[in-house]
Amino acid sequence: MKERIASIMQKEGLTNAEFAEKIGISTSSLSHIFSGRNKPSLEVVMRIHKAYPNININWLLYGEGEMEEEIPSVSDIAFTLQDDENQKIAGNDSGVPDFLKENGPKYPSYTPKEVVKEEIKYIEKPHPKITEIRIFFDNGTYEVFKPEK
Repeated sequence: MKERIASIMQKEGLTNAEFAEKIGISTSSLSHIFSGRNKPSLEVVMRIHKAYPNININWLLYGEGEMEEEIPSVSDIAFTLQDDENQKIAGNDSGVPDFLKENGPKYPSYTPKEVVKEEIKYIEKPHPKITEIRIFFDNGTYEVFKPEK
């Protein structure tokens, strides 16, 4: 995996210190990964993916696929949503969009659950009292001391 991390750094043109700062780890942690002393933790992998969301997570973890994956732009998503809505309207037999029909909502309605209050009572217990002390000696004998009441 250290080779793949190095590839990201090389592509971005970053030094070890700059890359470590960008993903939020210490330079010594990154150095330990490159020296082979430590393997990257899941936390480090997640930080790399958060800093570089276009990096293919399968490539980063397993070396499978391409380094980068295409992330759809906001306009691509908007066009996709708009096309879906147009298809729904065009597929409607009556020519009236579903959202204009006077049918009830198509999703189930949920009623809020009753709030349950939990009350915790603290019961103060008396401090424990010493009832007996035994002292054992190396010759196998022992003495018992009991406090007076």
